[in-house]
This record gives sequence, C-alpha cells and structure tokens, in this order.
Amino acid sequence: MEIQTGPIEYINQELYFDGVKVESLKEHFKTPFYLYSESELVKCYQDFAQGIKDVGLNGMICFALKSNANPTLIQKLASLGSGADIVSGGELKRALECKISPQKIVFSGVGKTQDEIDYGIQMGIYSFNIESIDELELISQRADHFNKKVDVAFRLNPRVKAQTHKHISTGFKTHKFGLLKEDIIELSKSESLKKHVSLKGLSVHIGSQLTNLEASLEAFTKLSDTANAIGGLEFLDVGGGLGVNYDINNPVAPTISQYMECVKKGLSSAKVDKVVFEPGRRIVASCGVFVTSVLRKKFSEDCHFVIVDGGMNDFVRPSLYEAYHEIYESKQTNDKVETDIVGPICETADCFGEKRMLSQLNAGDLLLISHTGAYGYSMASHYNLRAKPKELIVTDKEVQLISKEHSFEI
Repeated sequence: MEIQTGPIEYINQELYFDGVKVESLKEHFKTPFYLYSESELVKCYQDFAQGIKDVGLNGMICFALKSNANPTLIQKLASLGSGADIVSGGELKRALECKISPQKIVFSGVGKTQDEIDYGIQMGIYSFNIESIDELELISQRADHFNKKVDVAFRLNPRVKAQTHKHISTGFKTHKFGLLKEDIIELSKSESLKKHVSLKGLSVHIGSQLTNLEASLEAFTKLSDTANAIGGLEFLDVGGGLGVNYDINNPVAPTISQYMECVKKGLSSAKVDKVVFEPGRRIVASCGVFVTSVLRKKFSEDCHFVIVDGGMNDFVRPSLYEAYHEIYESKQTNDKVETDIVGPICETADCFGEKRMLSQLNAGDLLLISHTGAYGYSMASHYNLRAKPKELIVTDKEVQLISKEHSFEI
C-alpha cells in the first residue's frame, strides 16, 4: 500500500520524503535535523499566489519570517516575488540580505525599539504596522530626526475571538495587539502627526492556525468599515494565520480558495488599490519535517515509551501548544504497538506524541515528524545546553546542508 501526504510517502513500506529514502539519510547526517522540500515550498507559495489571482485581488504576499527565517528558503521565496512580514530588526536584516525589496516589507509587532524603527526608516520599508499611540509618536519623532516622511498602517484590534489556541489568538481587546477602531479614527485626524508620517493603510491579524473563517470574515468586514470611515487609503493588510491540516484523519483547514473568497467578501466595500497578505504557516509548514533517531525503549506496565534523541528544545510545538503532528516510522511493519514518543529533556512535557500506533521500533530507527517547517527551527532553543539541530533541503532529490548545528561540544 502507498500512502502519500505532500512530499511524504511510503513505497514498499520504506519512507520517502520528496523522493529521498529517509533511512538513507542516517548514513550521512547525524540526527536530529530539519529537512525541507524545495519543490513543496514553491508549490505552496504558487498555490497561495494563484488563489489571490483567482478572486481578482491585487495582492502582495509578505511571507511571515517568524515562521521560518532560514536564508535558503527566504531567498527562494524572494525569487518567486515574495515580500516579508517582519517583527524584529534581525528579521529585517535577514529579509534584506535575502534580496527582498524594502518596498515589500511590512514591520509588525508591539515592541519595536528605537533602533529597530531607525533601521526600518533608513532602509525605506513599505510600512510600519502601528500597534499603539506611543509607538506612533516615536516613529513620528524618528522620522523628524531623519527628515523623512514614513509610511504607516494602523493595526486594528477588531475585538473578535478566533477559534484557535489561546496563546496564538491575537484579535480581542484583552490581547496586547492593535488599536481599537475609535482610537484609529481619532489618530487619523491628527494634523501634528501628518507632518512626519503618512497613513497608507490598515492591517488586522487575529491569530495563527485559523481553521474557522467566521471570525476572519468578521475581522475583514470591520477592517473594511474602518477604512471607509477614514478614506483615502492605499492598502489593507489582512495578516496571516491560515491553518494547515496537521492531522491527516481530521482535515479542518479551509482551502486557499475558501480563504480568498472570505477575504474578497470581507473587503468588498473597501475602496483600496492593494491587499497585503502575511502568510507563514500555510507556505512552509508542509515543506518541512523533523527527523529524529530512537535511542531506546522503556516499559512501565502497559505504557510503552520510545525515547528519541530529539527534544522539546528542538521542536517545541507539542509541548507548548499540545499540538498534534503526524509521526512516521522510516520502516513500516504490520506489527504495530501503541507508543508514546518522548525526548531526553527533563520535562514531562517533552513528548512528541502519545498512544500512536507505530511499528515496533529499535535503537537507531528513524522517526519523521511532519509539518514542522513552520515554527519548528525558528522556535528551537539551547535548553539543557543542547545543540540546535542542523537544517537540510531536498532539491531535485539531492540533499544539501543549509545550516550547521549550533552545539556545545563534549
């Protein structure tokens, strides 16, 4: 039987990723590591871009670097025409180094420092997404300092509750993000600020891993209403957050066409020339996997643990968000056992999956955790003074190292 999910497939019970036999990788690369598919990255970007065209929107894609900032991936996206959504000076530097035009960069985030603001002003980025009155005043002051007029967009907090994990929901009044409609309208009338900043647009972003479009439609409608109350804007930024299907047996994510129809409907009354999109997860999640090796097995009465060399410092989503990710063994057998896959970190939360039906595993066997291209390596740490994993990419069935591990030698 052959099972295929994007670049992952079984052929004769052997696991392949983008045409590469996973078991063969351990001959050349020490685990754990991240492995990306260039072809899947390109496909996901092009599918998103085509979705924008299909509904007739004049869109600009600004890939969210916080989801994955590997230079090889960013350079590829830049070559396809992508811009960047950034939330730090470091991400701005990375975007520019990867040849993304400053006029395709939007700077989001509630905690921009003066140094980061200065950097963005000097580089001439497309827009600062303003999240507070104090931030607007600082940008105005720094624009005056550099004798420049700076383009900005106000981020609307639409006061809607997205159906997602509480840690990645960002669109309600109790969240730290954005400005309320009445404050935006009042600020748009400020003559003193207009000398140094130019209000070009509005933005909204209500959360990540969004699987229900009802809250999104409400947010886009409120964004449109606010834009009409102000008038004369160039663009609306609908943020990102479109979810992916982590569980192949429980597909919950909207299609790109459904999402684009939602955007079009929500913005139907708005009079703007351009729509900015900030996808991250939907572009890179499925193009990446995390590969780890079995260290040993352990039994505790009816509990069967498989201990692997990858830990929550390498891939934290299951521990932080109780997130579900499919797990594949590199060699399938019919002898399945209910298994908990756990790592070496001194935390009970260091677990990649519970009660998974997997083949009997032995030391040295490889496991592949899917859909880790987004918020995988970018959230990795040196917790327990462990090395960060290396990153590899498959291009035309050839595997290349694209970042070395950052380790503490022993």
